[in-house]
Amino acid sequence: MRTFFVLLFCSIPFGVIDAQEKQTTPIASLDPEMADGKHADDGLSWHDVTEWGVEGRILPDQERQRWFDRLPGSAEGNVTNAVWNLSRHSAGMMVRFKTDATSIDIDYKLLTKNLQMSHMPATGVSGVDLYARDDSGKWRWVQVTRPTSQEVKTKLVDGLAEGDREFAAYLPLFNGVESMSIGVPPDSKFEFLAPRTKPIVFYGTSITHGACASRPGMVHTAILGRRFDTPVVNLGFSGNGKMDAAVGDFLTQIDAAVFVIDCLPNMNASMVSQKCVPLVQQIREKKPDTPIVLVEDRRNTNSWILPTREKHHIANHNALQTAYEKLKSESVNNLYYISGDALYGSDGEGSTDGSHASDLGFMRQADVFDPVLRQALGLVE
Repeated sequence: MRTFFVLLFCSIPFGVIDAQEKQTTPIASLDPEMADGKHADDGLSWHDVTEWGVEGRILPDQERQRWFDRLPGSAEGNVTNAVWNLSRHSAGMMVRFKTDATSIDIDYKLLTKNLQMSHMPATGVSGVDLYARDDSGKWRWVQVTRPTSQEVKTKLVDGLAEGDREFAAYLPLFNGVESMSIGVPPDSKFEFLAPRTKPIVFYGTSITHGACASRPGMVHTAILGRRFDTPVVNLGFSGNGKMDAAVGDFLTQIDAAVFVIDCLPNMNASMVSQKCVPLVQQIREKKPDTPIVLVEDRRNTNSWILPTREKHHIANHNALQTAYEKLKSESVNNLYYISGDALYGSDGEGSTDGSHASDLGFMRQADVFDPVLRQALGLVE
């Protein structure tokens, strides 16, 4: 039998094997929708976004080491090295503008050449994600860049319907930006829209940071910003959202509409017990009336079969609930709470890797956050 198998294998023509190995036709030639993107046009009018500012960049009047850093330069040496390095990412930043252009180009340089991760595409890690208001004023997705190098100069979209409309471009989630300009035909109108004030401020972990959204506009923080039509600050620090007082020092300097504290995925029950109450008290001392929302960690979507992980979630939830009750007993006002049990849904399909959200998981989180934030913002009739 062994001899027969060897002879049968050897009888396969080498040309057939060679042909199979050489099937390397670029996918873009088979499906144009899979192409990297078109080259930017010549002769455009280019507009440097630093001329009018971006939302999600806190304390813009304070000195910065790089214009697109989320934290001012004074954070270096005060927050942990990990938080400082992660603050160089442009997660949550968004620039708004109006134009009647039927095509929009973009030219930006990324901080690092690490364009993607094994479980998160370049469109989310390093892409710029474009939205526009439709005729009813609702934000609708338009297009996202598909980075293949550290310097991206590309036609973002063309063939747009005629009309003067508002656009919003979300910046990369897990990469930084060194420079960014938006290009339109020279005969087009172009109006800067200044960053809005009183944002919803999210302080959290890699999930808040945006892992593993397919596009920057698909993080729950961005989804909620569009729903409420309000600015958002994303202070998610992957692996390092730990209710640090040093980060609290910067939170208390922000004129926020709401503070959302969503750090439990990076903490254990002991850390929650030690750090939650002091952080809320720290914020409340400087911001006596600003609503504060405490968020439980999501149950990993596979924790149903991982007993140790399930015990971790239960302990974390209990610790946060105890802290919340203590704060309420001390008459801390304007305090809200979000349960973590359904943040990814109940079917186990809301995550990419068990811990980090897929786009489905981000949409489900937004749906759970929505009514609590609506109440905190005073939007409930």
